[in-house]
Amino acid sequence: MYTFAYSKIVAAMEELVHDNKVFEDIVYADKLVKGREFQSCKFKKCDFSNSNFVHNKFLDCVFEGCNLTMMKLEGSTLSNAEFKNCKILGVNFSECQDFLFSVAFNNCMLDYASFMGKKMVKTNFSHSSLKEVSFSQANLTGSVFEQTDLNNAVFSRTDLTSVNFITAYNYTMDPEINILKKASFSAQGVAGLLAKYNIKIV
Repeated sequence: MYTFAYSKIVAAMEELVHDNKVFEDIVYADKLVKGREFQSCKFKKCDFSNSNFVHNKFLDCVFEGCNLTMMKLEGSTLSNAEFKNCKILGVNFSECQDFLFSVAFNNCMLDYASFMGKKMVKTNFSHSSLKEVSFSQANLTGSVFEQTDLNNAVFSRTDLTSVNFITAYNYTMDPEINILKKASFSAQGVAGLLAKYNIKIV
């Protein structure tokens, strides 16, 4: 794996296929990148905020310490994409291709993002902020929310079968409109399942 210097990044992004490359300290905010394929690439401390990465493919890629706020991913493929220590505010992942969609997040800020309608079985969310994230109509079967802040996250007609919420917090969800079969919750988190009934738990 080799790293591109900043002075070469503009030319490098023009290539259609990128394999096993490292892109580091790249400022590519407000830019358009279309129709590229990134295979087994790493993005370190890059700024892609407000960028438009439409119809690209990210296969087995890792994003670490990047700013992806409001990044547009319409028609793009995210397959086995891993995000670590990233700022990903307001990204609409529901616009990504459904085929092969698989992601993982560790220590990320995902507030105001959307996964509406996505099939994302066994997805790991770890030590991340997911405030006001939309999971409406998504399939999260077998996923894990480890030490995640789900304040005002939206679960509506969401498949939460076997999802682990044991260490998640600040969530509320309606058991009547979501599938919760075999989902796991802590005793402290039960209140988040009963909020609609306006009852007091002591």
